[in-house]
Amino acid sequence: MTGRRVALWGGVVLILVGLSMLGYVAWEFWGTNWVSHRHQKEAVHQLRDAWKQGESGASTHFGRASAIIEIPRFGKDYEVPVFEGTSDSVLAAGFGHFTGTAGPGHVGNYALAAHRVTHGEPLRHMPDLRVGDRVRVLTRTATYVYRLTSRGDGLVVPFTDTWVTTPLPKNPDGGVQPDQRKGQRLITLTTCSELFHTDDRMVAFGVLESRTPVG
Repeated sequence: MTGRRVALWGGVVLILVGLSMLGYVAWEFWGTNWVSHRHQKEAVHQLRDAWKQGESGASTHFGRASAIIEIPRFGKDYEVPVFEGTSDSVLAAGFGHFTGTAGPGHVGNYALAAHRVTHGEPLRHMPDLRVGDRVRVLTRTATYVYRLTSRGDGLVVPFTDTWVTTPLPKNPDGGVQPDQRKGQRLITLTTCSELFHTDDRMVAFGVLESRTPVG
């Protein structure tokens, strides 16, 4: 009888462990997206309100929001906030702007990172991006339109390859890179290269095409 009870309780424990694992996976792949989409909308709303008050950015629960990204390839409703820095809390709510890289429209490299899976998945469809696609960066004072010069899946590098966020990225392997002309105003998008865990990053480059002042 004792052996049967041990087996029974052992089975119950295994079932509970299995359910817990399923619950964790469900939360990671669906729950975090639901929460992050709410956070994105909240941050966009706060940022637009701050702009109306003449502020360049907004302090939110998730970090300092500074811009809004629109990518027409991803649909007319695509609207994701940009936060300063690339901490876990920032990337759980939108794009992160690499510290020390150029600001929107400035000479240099406006380098951004975002999740490809979970936490809102801003760049889930990164491989769909094509040369010539536009990335719109909305700020308080202007809208900057960048034209991609490389495909979304055109370059994959280890996460340790920091050259992609330098002012004028130069590929040490001689592969995909922006035109090597000084004074360029660039944008760089980075995300995980696979939908599941990976230490590699997918990278796309773009160049400033236009600036339209607000109002």
